[in-house]
Amino acid sequence: MVLTAQWAEAWIRECSRVLTENRTALMELDRAIGDADHGENMQRGFAAVVGKLDGGSQENPAAVFKLTAMTLMSTVGGAAGPLYGTAFLRGATALGDAAELDPAAVVAFLTAARDGVVARGKAEPGDKTMVDAWTPAVEAAETAQSAGATSPEVLNAAANAAQAGATATEPLIARKGRASYLGERSAGHRDPGAQSSALILQAAADTAGQQL
Repeated sequence: MVLTAQWAEAWIRECSRVLTENRTALMELDRAIGDADHGENMQRGFAAVVGKLDGGSQENPAAVFKLTAMTLMSTVGGAAGPLYGTAFLRGATALGDAAELDPAAVVAFLTAARDGVVARGKAEPGDKTMVDAWTPAVEAAETAQSAGATSPEVLNAAANAAQAGATATEPLIARKGRASYLGERSAGHRDPGAQSSALILQAAADTAGQQL
């Protein structure tokens, strides 16, 4: 099965729904080690993207993701806007003008998105950031694709690994971002960016599964 612009739009709309649903939970995670606005910022950003999508259909997945990137960069405060914006923009660039995304294209998108987050935030696995969700997601996607998985199956593998990665940030000591100012006190709390990344990737898998 391949994924089209219709799926890409459905994914972003599901992101908006899920992030609205988890707004308070993300704010509580951020309250412990940040400034408590991650949930609100993510909700506002993706709601703005949906508003742009309502203005007309996009010709291919990359167009959807470029629109997402530009809107997030201009509406999401803090570090999340540039990080997620760069992720979607790099992912879109990797796709070119392809109308349909096969498993290899899905892996290329996820890899480019992860690399964008790394380049923008200068973080590595273990730093207690979004990278701790994105890196295992990419690795799981690569493994699934190599084993002959379909595009929805690749996304599902990525989503499961991202959630595991987000959960695994809880005992870590933050080495990047605002949470790093807390030093050892940052341990015992899940990174909000890693958790929102897991939610976003689960939304991708869920919408792909619905199209089967």
